[in-house]
This record gives sequence, structure tokens and C-alpha cells, in this order.
Amino acid sequence: MRKMFALTLCSAAIAVCSISQTSLAQAAQMPAPATAAPAKPLLSPPAKADVTLPDANITIDYSAPSMRGRTIFGGLVPYGEVWRTGANAATTLNTTGKLTIGDLTVPAGTYTLYSLPTADGWQLVVNKQTGQWGTVYDKAQDLGRVKMSTGSTAVPIETLVLDFEKTIGDATELHIKWAAVDASVQITAVK
Repeated sequence: MRKMFALTLCSAAIAVCSISQTSLAQAAQMPAPATAAPAKPLLSPPAKADVTLPDANITIDYSAPSMRGRTIFGGLVPYGEVWRTGANAATTLNTTGKLTIGDLTVPAGTYTLYSLPTADGWQLVVNKQTGQWGTVYDKAQDLGRVKMSTGSTAVPIETLVLDFEKTIGDATELHIKWAAVDASVQITAVK
């Protein structure tokens, strides 16, 4: 009886060892669990410009492309063609109050901003269509166009920047700066 018990115990031990070795062999053949790869940075990450005036809060949401060795104006952004003023989805302007942008009256609301760069100057296009991809442009939806002042930056700007400068009282300037260009327009909140 003791021999039988010892034999049964040995058989069980051998079976357990065999199962363990099989499991280890199978585990060794399995691929290692995948680890999350670090996310690649976006080529044109989202950016925002905002300003608070006494009679309006203004926010511009855009995607900021970089030069990456490319010729920008007159190259990547052709002269004489409407440009999305950024990358990816259309650049959006939201204002809580009535504005004048240059000589254009802009009621409170949400709009898309496009630009029309030429070798001789720029225009800012305020368009009523919203929510579209940046390359979708419908001229019939234009609220209007205004002339922008253009100048040069002291050094080339690698990544597109839209910002507000010279904010005093109800007035500010919108600047579009990229490569060696600084295009700007006066914005005033209207009561």
C-alpha cells in the first residue's frame, strides 16, 4: 500500500513538472506584450490666440505648421490663392461682441479666417462657413475681406503664430507671423 501511495505521489509530481515545462515552453514562444509606443508629436499642433477687450472676448483656434526647410509664401502657400491661415481644420474666430476688423463690421459669433497673401500685400478673409476642413473654401460665404499691413520679422519664425498685440482699451492688433512675414490688422470691439 505504501508502495502504491509512493508510486501515485511520484506520478503526480512528474505530471505537474511536465505541465509546468509545457506551460513555460508555450510562454517562451508567445510574443512579448505590446507596450504603448510614445505618441508622435503632431506636425501642425493645435494652437490658440485670445484676447479680452471690455466689450468682447476674442478667441482664434488654429493648427500651427512649421517651415521645416520649406519656402512658405510663394511656395507652400502660393501667392494669389486663398490660404487656410494654418493647417488641418479651418482656422476659427469666435467673438462674444461686435467687432470691426479693419473696416469690416463683424457681428458676435463664430467665423472662419482665411488669408489671401500676394507678393504685394495681404487680405484677411472673414467667412461665415464654419466646421469645415481648412482647404474647403466657399467664396459665397465671405462676410468680407480687409487689407492687412505687412512687414518683416527680425528673424524667420519657424512655426506659425497668430497673436494679439498692442491691446489698449477696446482695440488690439491681430498678427499672423510665419517665415519672415508679419501681417497685421486692427480690431476694435464695438459697443
